Amino acid sequence: MSIYSTSIKFALLSGALLLSACDSATDSPMASDGAEEQAAATETEEQMLARAMEIHERVITLDTHDDINVNNFTEEVNYTMDTDSQVNLPKMEAGGLDVAFFIVYTGQGELTEEGYAAAYENAMAKFNAIHWLTGVMAPDRIGLALTSEDVRRIDGEGRKVAMIGIENAYPVGLDLGRIKEFADMGARYMSLAHNGHSQFADSNTGERVDADGNPTEPWLYNGLSDLGKQALVEMNKYGIMVDVSHPSYEANKQAIELSKAPVIASHSSARALSSAVSRNLEDDLLQAIAAKGGVVQTVAFASYLDRDKHNAMVEVRDRLYAEIAQGMGFELMSFREAFSLPEAERDAYIARYRQVQEFAEPRLEAEVYSVAPPVDVKDFVDHIDYMVNFIGLDHVGISSDFDGGGGIYEWDDASETHNVTIELVRRGYTEEQIAQLWSGNLLRVLDEVQAVSAEILAGE
Repeated sequence: MSIYSTSIKFALLSGALLLSACDSATDSPMASDGAEEQAAATETEEQMLARAMEIHERVITLDTHDDINVNNFTEEVNYTMDTDSQVNLPKMEAGGLDVAFFIVYTGQGELTEEGYAAAYENAMAKFNAIHWLTGVMAPDRIGLALTSEDVRRIDGEGRKVAMIGIENAYPVGLDLGRIKEFADMGARYMSLAHNGHSQFADSNTGERVDADGNPTEPWLYNGLSDLGKQALVEMNKYGIMVDVSHPSYEANKQAIELSKAPVIASHSSARALSSAVSRNLEDDLLQAIAAKGGVVQTVAFASYLDRDKHNAMVEVRDRLYAEIAQGMGFELMSFREAFSLPEAERDAYIARYRQVQEFAEPRLEAEVYSVAPPVDVKDFVDHIDYMVNFIGLDHVGISSDFDGGGGIYEWDDASETHNVTIELVRRGYTEEQIAQLWSGNLLRVLDEVQAVSAEILAGE
């Protein structure tokens, strides 16, 4: 539950009124009822925006995927300040984002002892950074939650909430005992692969082919490896939600079937609406996740929501970026190239790239968006609508992938979180439904996963 000062509320409402100038989105499949339906039928646009902001303040807003950089967890630069990251405490407070899953992310490397050791070191640095923020730097402003009860308690105290997810189980190496270690450190979900096949599972990147149609990353296991199947057992045992956002289609089918507990997709959207994106989920996987009692956290990643629209905008925007970069003596590269760099080089590149973005910002509306509109909150909620219609509201949630490539027009950092709630209200979702989408469904799954864990441990 967000606690705003009057000035912050006014700022948010002012931003909401600007947003309202855009055309209304398509009607939502969710029909309001009772008092909310009557209110919605007679209220003005300004009244609707005010109601949306009141709902946004009351519900617990939870984003399941926010990447971190350990360079933002130091005495000199940290999340108590308005860093250049998309998520930090000032931005969370301004936009009413209550809960952030901070991500222990490790890029996929070689399946060797040296690779595993480096990955483990990277993971522990990120675990330690999150614990430092919540336990040393700013415990009065943010607390680490391990359960749904913790989330509600910390939120009720007027503090922001941190949770921990692991993106890529690669740091586990071949030592499955590290799964319990990571759970003890606070990890509450983990994906068995990222962009590249791990020791546990094939990645969605196995779908990539060259100009002749030949696979560039042939499948290693046709799904999960034997070690991956064993890892699932340990995750169920220690209460870590299984995340199916990055592994391959076959790996995800097997994981859903083998898991004794519901699974999640921490940051994925519907492949039916953007079929070229291998990171999106096919309809049968959406149904399987729902049948298992799980939840799909719709992701605000522009190219996953509408690749054609995004590519058209990027083509125009990149011409502007190239002009600015050339003036800076800076060479641009693709997103994939940048994220394949060693971490220090990647961080340096991102810092320079953000300078380009800052210089371009005042020119975007007139020179880019007027020519090629960007993917926006309406496109994002289109995916929510699709999945709510298809698998039911109980199985849909919200994520951003901030600081990992996510962000769309009108929700480009945590300070704009309220715009998602406004669009949901505009489409007719009720407060109860919005509360489910923002946090209720994910916390229910966490409760069920932890109940399965307790049952397994009690039986030993």
